[in-house]
Amino acid sequence: MNRRMWSDLTLSIEPENRRDLLRVREGKMSFLKIYKFLLHGVLKLAGISPRTIEIEPGTIMNFWVPTETINNTNTKRKKPAVVFLHGFGFDGILTWQFQALALAKEYSVYVPDFLFFGGSITDKTERSVEFQAECMAKGLRKLGVEKCTLVGFSYGGMVGFKMAEMYPDLVESMVVTCSVMALTESISNAGLERIGFPSWADYLLPVSVKGVETLLQVATYSFPKLPNWIYKDILEGIFIYRKEKVELLEALVISDKEFTIPCYQQNIYLLWGQNDKIFDLGTARNLKQQIREKASLEYIEKSGHLVQLERPFVYNSHLKKILASLWSKEKSHATDAFPQPKKK
Repeated sequence: MNRRMWSDLTLSIEPENRRDLLRVREGKMSFLKIYKFLLHGVLKLAGISPRTIEIEPGTIMNFWVPTETINNTNTKRKKPAVVFLHGFGFDGILTWQFQALALAKEYSVYVPDFLFFGGSITDKTERSVEFQAECMAKGLRKLGVEKCTLVGFSYGGMVGFKMAEMYPDLVESMVVTCSVMALTESISNAGLERIGFPSWADYLLPVSVKGVETLLQVATYSFPKLPNWIYKDILEGIFIYRKEKVELLEALVISDKEFTIPCYQQNIYLLWGQNDKIFDLGTARNLKQQIREKASLEYIEKSGHLVQLERPFVYNSHLKKILASLWSKEKSHATDAFPQPKKK
């Protein structure tokens, strides 16, 4: 690319992103930042753009939202809202990149970052799942989302369950991947024993390149070995707000006596990785029994905890079928509520 072409490209993008583009050219940006830079460009082409929402003074959350939401343009037909809630390893858009791109045409896709991930932060000392759920619900409502389907993975599934309990008017249905209603001490201890770690912080917040490699190996069925410099990039991201993330994990585990099974109004679909070591299929079956008639369980072979990243095409196929069935039911209910007049 010659100097004039590069200059034209630099001027065509948003001012806040020009510094990153110049750093790419000069070879001063890490692999992960380059990848995210390119991914963000692809997402914008697909009609998904970033937006920062002030939840309350001192608390802001980053969302990837349909571009028409930002531009306040009316679409010909209102698409159903699907909200993707990420786990503890990566931010929202890295976790759900393949699903966001695959669904953006048919659905209004929202991909938020939890507090202390991505661009979200608070000056409050609260670290509970309830606080994350409360902030998420407030952010969605400020974006004009009245009803939605939540797709929650791992930590995001736990926040999703809490949102479904607290805000049944907002959450119409849920798709839960490799998660639980709440991380009770018994579930926590069983999971840690399966993966061979003394605490969740030791596993999820490694302090070395080797620790990052182990994190990914445990979370997948078959993960290829990557160069150490990629693990180093991931490690640098993990260290951002590390203290606050440790506090989130400490607040996550509750005693079995504190937990009671809520009565959910929503239909809940469990979509699992067959070879998940963290929350195995036994955990998934127990979860289905707890939810009872409101739940169904499907699993994907040869996939671990990070099933949506490990086997994205298969995962997307299952997810699309689930969402299509939910949307057809909603249209059917709307037709029943407002029956068309019979033709004479």
